[in-house]
Amino acid sequence: MTGVTWIIRPEPIDSPDAVATVRAYIREIAGRYYGRPATEQEIDAALAGEPDDGLVPPKGVFMLARDHRDGAVGNVGGCVAVLMVTGTTAEIRRVWVAPHARRSGLGKLLVNTAEHAALDMGATAVRLDTRDDLVEARRLYARLGYEEIAPFNDSPYADHWFGKPLVPASPEPSM
Repeated sequence: MTGVTWIIRPEPIDSPDAVATVRAYIREIAGRYYGRPATEQEIDAALAGEPDDGLVPPKGVFMLARDHRDGAVGNVGGCVAVLMVTGTTAEIRRVWVAPHARRSGLGKLLVNTAEHAALDMGATAVRLDTRDDLVEARRLYARLGYEEIAPFNDSPYADHWFGKPLVPASPEPSM
């Protein structure tokens, strides 16, 4: 998908597009975890085990990326969420790029957008977790300056934990 412009905006976590996107994300990563297609019951169980209730302002946000062509906003290409877990630390969750949008730079754009949202919520650091089999995610996080940190949760679906300090953008010098 070269030449695509992505528009990433907050989306209510209970909107039809958000629900469909999160279910697609869980379907894919659960399928990779099980080595077979995930059932609807397994997707429901995963969502119940890690609910998204907190992804509402002012302490959380869920965002969808949609392609933008010829002045129209179109298909969902991915998602990302940010949740403040302490007064200064945010957790990035639900980073996912749909198969049709991969290799377009959207993963990096989603993480960068999440970092900016975390800064806007008052975070000075971000953290996230991922699994062994999600090698693409681990490569992306390393390229973006994330370093492995001590485990911060006991999720059965986490094998690696990453963190990164956030640095606010410097204001443009005035002339």
